[in-house]
Amino acid sequence: MLIRSLARGVAAAALLSSAALAADLIIPTTPAPIMESAGFLWDGLYAGVQFGGLFYPTTTYGSVGLHAGVNVVVADPILLGLEATADYLNNGGTGVGQYFANARVGAVITDQVLVYAIGGLGLETIGGFTNGIYQLGAGVEFAVTEAISVRGQLTGLGFFDPAIRVSAFDGARATVGIGYHF
Repeated sequence: MLIRSLARGVAAAALLSSAALAADLIIPTTPAPIMESAGFLWDGLYAGVQFGGLFYPTTTYGSVGLHAGVNVVVADPILLGLEATADYLNNGGTGVGQYFANARVGAVITDQVLVYAIGGLGLETIGGFTNGIYQLGAGVEFAVTEAISVRGQLTGLGFFDPAIRVSAFDGARATVGIGYHF
């Protein structure tokens, strides 16, 4: 009798548990969205360093400098920016300082690539004399992390003073730089 009661109890438990499973509702779940990286943000403040050379017809200078600026993407892919640069030039004896206020107009080609034109007005100090100068050129900048970019830039330089000016562009500057975007 005990075995028969035990068997009936096990059978009842089995039936009740299957009925309980049948009553469970299946609630569909929405999978979590796949988060994609927003890409490099070219908007905002940045600062960095650059190295390169300045090439005049009769003299070549090594160059080291700083740059700082702000970018605004006004409409995809158009970027507008303002930048200040300060460079120290040396050819083994003569030290020259060049300081520019520049405007940049660019296109964000991909999330990681910016191509831009740059132009600016500035001052050159050499041997106690100061000359007005200008530059016009282009560059390309590549994002390498979420906040760091590298760039290459080529500009033509000219003097405002007709006594110094040889042509529209009296020299050329080639630089490479690294920047941090805040």
